[in-house]
Amino acid sequence: MRAKLTYAVTAAVLVFYFVLVGSRGVMLIQSGTIVTVTFGVAVLVLPVIGLWFLWKNTQFVRRANALAAELDAEGGLPVDELKRTPGGRIDRDSADEVFTKRKAETEASPDDWRSWFRLAIAYHDARDTPRARKAMQRAIALHDGRSVRT
Repeated sequence: MRAKLTYAVTAAVLVFYFVLVGSRGVMLIQSGTIVTVTFGVAVLVLPVIGLWFLWKNTQFVRRANALAAELDAEGGLPVDELKRTPGGRIDRDSADEVFTKRKAETEASPDDWRSWFRLAIAYHDARDTPRARKAMQRAIALHDGRSVRT
């Protein structure tokens, strides 16, 4: 719940920022000189890219959460079997061990979105966020029946 609240607050702050920056870009364009119009258009690019990125990220999170809910309903969510340090952080060797198991499961069933979902969790636990995101994207694509690039 805390993560959802943090995401919502961050998204709201970003939207506010994009609106503020966008209004400045419009004001520059309305000034009408070649220099201010050029700067105004340049300033408007940032909110457009930012809104697109926020939208795509929100879609990704919603789809990943939907897969998690479906997997939970099936009883297929991975069990937290990771050892932790006294400070609560995941032990790296433990994460690597679970990752090896999840990778083998995925290699045995490369077209199963469930194994890719669990692999994404293992990548995340091993602190490899880019690969975790790629694995989750693959799980989403397989679930939705879309073609997957290798």
